[in-house]
Amino acid sequence: MTASLSLSQARRIALAAQGLEKERPAGPVTPRAVGRTFDRMQLVQIDSVNVLSRSHYLPFFSRLGNYDRSILHTMAGRSPRRMMEYWAHEASFIRPQHFQDLVLWQNRTWVGAHNMDPDFREAMARRILATLAAARPMTASELTAHLGHEEDTQPDNWGWNWNVVKRVLEHLFEEGLVTSASRTEQFERRYALTSRILPQLSAVDNRLEPDPEAASASMDRLIDAAAEAHGIGTDRCFADYFRTPVKAAAPSVQRLIDAGRLERVTVRGWDRPLYRHASARLPRAATGRALLSPFDPLVFERRRLEELFGFHYRIEIYTPAAKRRFGYYVLPFLLREGIVARVDLKSDRAAGQLLVRSAHGEPDAPADTAVELAAELRLMADWLGLGDIVVSPGGDLAAALVEETARL
Repeated sequence: MTASLSLSQARRIALAAQGLEKERPAGPVTPRAVGRTFDRMQLVQIDSVNVLSRSHYLPFFSRLGNYDRSILHTMAGRSPRRMMEYWAHEASFIRPQHFQDLVLWQNRTWVGAHNMDPDFREAMARRILATLAAARPMTASELTAHLGHEEDTQPDNWGWNWNVVKRVLEHLFEEGLVTSASRTEQFERRYALTSRILPQLSAVDNRLEPDPEAASASMDRLIDAAAEAHGIGTDRCFADYFRTPVKAAAPSVQRLIDAGRLERVTVRGWDRPLYRHASARLPRAATGRALLSPFDPLVFERRRLEELFGFHYRIEIYTPAAKRRFGYYVLPFLLREGIVARVDLKSDRAAGQLLVRSAHGEPDAPADTAVELAAELRLMADWLGLGDIVVSPGGDLAAALVEETARL
């Protein structure tokens, strides 16, 4: 018999799976707590936009509060590594245990050197691999200089004016042969051989056709991990988490049902085939509070977000300013089991201010939304080392937020 759940129950399952259903832990945040949080999320998306904070730092703040960001540097940069970079939902920090499975299933042909002359690409790849085998990790520009490579490139407003070395590096990154050893202050990757950074992982050559049985098992592991991170969702939700093909995910879902890892459920008001993970918890209540990154795992899949929380969300970074509805870098505000507001935030590091450029409440926002949001903004400002919170008049929640932040 298929279990039937209310929308409220589905929301609580989803929040618990992401560690967002309860108040943050009291006291200092330990590396162990950060590691457990990452294991629960399975991945965090990387993005170069730094208007508030690097995006991969924010999901940990949402779940843990004021934590030391250097813990992530240790997890990603020291042995044994708990995090590594690879393609997943987008460019992401992933758990190393997923690396080999993702190499089998990722196909980012628009990245790197797929359209380059194969003989030339392979010759450059051999030079790069030989250099990285004998040298310290290098950025693309350092490696270009080391190889003595020169070429004419035209400026590109979007930052995609990669030279040949960078393109081949990204090709090798996709193939799993090189990885990121660390990042510079300018957020450039320092490339190294994957075998040197993670010797326990053998490189997978995704240029070869994988064994069908091994490929199916690999997909099962990824869908199982995605379903565990979701708690509840559709096959498309699970496939989207690691950006694996939906066509291959559907039979994987059935195999996981047969294995007892997933069960079919229905949710009133959510009219698509749904599945609940065997490990998913249903808390009696959701008591959490969090500002969510535009790239938070909870908001990855916009259709799921709207069906589950009734929250329509689009990031407007690439929308012309005059056409933006809510702002440039807008964070959803989660309160208890609802997403009740959205705020456009910016860190003015020179002035030591957290700028709230607009604040909008949702139609059903509870009466204490401004009070709770002000407290959350104060916590975020402290975490970012910013002294003042400056609220601009944009949005229907701004006036109340000015009053509440003044009380803190």
